[in-house]
Amino acid sequence: MEKKFLSKIPINMKLTFACIIGLIIIGLLYYPLIPKLLNYPPDSINNAFQIKVNYFYYTAQYIAIVAFAVIAFLIILPILFRKVNKIDKATNLDISKNTDDVISIIKTCFNFPIVMLLTFMILPTLILFLGLLFLKQEFIFSLKVTFIIFSMCALLALVIYSFSRLLFENVLKKIRITNAKYGIRLNVKNRMLLQLLPLLLYTIVFSFLILYSQLTEIKGDSLYDYYKEILINEFENKTLSSVEQVKEMLNNIDLKSPDDSIFILSNNGDVYYSDDELSDFFKTYIFDFEEKSQGHTYEYYGDPTQGAFIRVDIDGENCIVGIRYSVFTNDTLFNIVPLFGIVIIINLFFIVIFAVNYGNQLKVITKSLSDISKNSSNYVGSKLAVFSNDEIGDLTIAFNNIQDLTKSYIEQLHDNQDTLMEKERLASLGQLIGGIAHNLKTPIMSISGAAEGLTDLIKEYDSSIGDPTVNNDDHHDIAKDMSQWVVKIKNYTEYMSDIITAVKGQAVTLSNEQDVSFTIEELLKRVNILMKHELKNAIIYLNISVKVDEKLVIKGDVNSLVQIINNMISNSIQSYNGKPDQNIDLIVEKKENNLIISVKDYGCGISEKVKEKLFKEMVTTKGKNGTGLGLYMSYSTIRAHFNGNMTVESEEGKGCTFSVILPL
Repeated sequence: MEKKFLSKIPINMKLTFACIIGLIIIGLLYYPLIPKLLNYPPDSINNAFQIKVNYFYYTAQYIAIVAFAVIAFLIILPILFRKVNKIDKATNLDISKNTDDVISIIKTCFNFPIVMLLTFMILPTLILFLGLLFLKQEFIFSLKVTFIIFSMCALLALVIYSFSRLLFENVLKKIRITNAKYGIRLNVKNRMLLQLLPLLLYTIVFSFLILYSQLTEIKGDSLYDYYKEILINEFENKTLSSVEQVKEMLNNIDLKSPDDSIFILSNNGDVYYSDDELSDFFKTYIFDFEEKSQGHTYEYYGDPTQGAFIRVDIDGENCIVGIRYSVFTNDTLFNIVPLFGIVIIINLFFIVIFAVNYGNQLKVITKSLSDISKNSSNYVGSKLAVFSNDEIGDLTIAFNNIQDLTKSYIEQLHDNQDTLMEKERLASLGQLIGGIAHNLKTPIMSISGAAEGLTDLIKEYDSSIGDPTVNNDDHHDIAKDMSQWVVKIKNYTEYMSDIITAVKGQAVTLSNEQDVSFTIEELLKRVNILMKHELKNAIIYLNISVKVDEKLVIKGDVNSLVQIINNMISNSIQSYNGKPDQNIDLIVEKKENNLIISVKDYGCGISEKVKEKLFKEMVTTKGKNGTGLGLYMSYSTIRAHFNGNMTVESEEGKGCTFSVILPL
């Protein structure tokens, strides 16, 4: 029930909810971290002191900022997600039937996670940084706040990227996409960089913030101890008569940095002397937390400036004397940032190396699979070396196993193909047996009659020997009759020899096929002999039209070509469904540099659905009486043995024309 409910929620709403929830969770995680990362003064938030110096509690400010971010997201995200609105239409779409809409959706699925990752990581950070500079905030503070926002945005971007990839993968499953040619294309190296770079930057930036915060705290405490000890040694148990005397004594103190300064305050907060302007926050913190801080004061929230002070008696007045110091200067920050830049570059360098390494291994496997998909026989059975003991290694091993199976299946397929072709050849021979018997019976009977005629003539000649009534002319007549019978016997035996040659050619096994030279005349002679009986039984007339020189020589396996033409003629005979007195045209012609042998009938024709499958798979319209192997193997033979092609033109109910195209 819950899944059905979730499936009804539009993807853009899911992404919006994910952004808002992610923002709130990250906001909750960073709520206690920001005061530590920005080195807020101790005990300076969510109390009366903060109201006094800042008018609002930290919690109220933080909630207001997060709420503002949520409202901004609710306004901006629908604009960013406008292209995602179409994705909900993607259920059960087929790319072949909804080209424009579906391709647009596919591009969105591929591009959107990448665009959102870069947008969420870069745009808010850049806007905030420029805004802080425009407001003329202190540079170190602006940089630290920018780093914090960047770390939050990078974390949110990774969450949204991962969630959107998950959503869009489900969409692509529904579309049933079978290629990846749409949208932004990233290789493995770039994709790894795209996914790991935000995480790397987040880790380094967050580590920098923690390190900077810890260094600020440690160095601030160290400077406080140093200056506090000097102040105690300089002023404790000493009689001070005037502010000028105190000022002179303070000026004699060896300050750690030229940016450090001295100050003298009255008991009510008036400034008697200061090298630099003291903020209200600085002075208020002194008086509100004097006892608790033990003479340690701080500048404004996120400011690295601190101070050490003690109370002294100046001419009977209780005053505050101190030193204001900067924990980190811009120069210090500029010395640290390049170090982290070097760390980022080193990490990127090794990430690129790892990505290229994995990418190259995947490229090898991809190329091998691509070669196999293109029927490159040189790669079938070849194996790849395993370079790693991980998922890539497992993929390589799986590829090698597939290669073994592929080689085995191809060998089995070849064996089955040879068997099927031999069965088809034998089936064709079975159909020819009746015709062969009829074709041989006629010349045999004729030879038998000629033999009887010769026997009679021999007897007549034998009885005429010594007969005075038989003259030379009679002997010549007998010899002439005998010669006529011999010529007839010779013609009949030649005809029988042609039949035997044609039948023998069709009975040859595939392994004995050879490329030989033959003429158009010889080809048509064999076709005519072998198809004569089938045509006669069906009462179908074969009209042969030769528009080329019959002595034209063709190189190839004449027996295979005869079988192919006979198969086309048999199909044409069967297209008339037993209807007699029909015509089939066998046309031999030359177009450009090709010899075209066409068999044309005027029968039932072939439907578009069947025509699309011809030559691609074994398909038949004869039901249980056909295997579909004839045309399929004919096409394969023409392609393999003649480097030619086969085409079909048909209109259902009006006939069909099969053509064999042979390059000359």
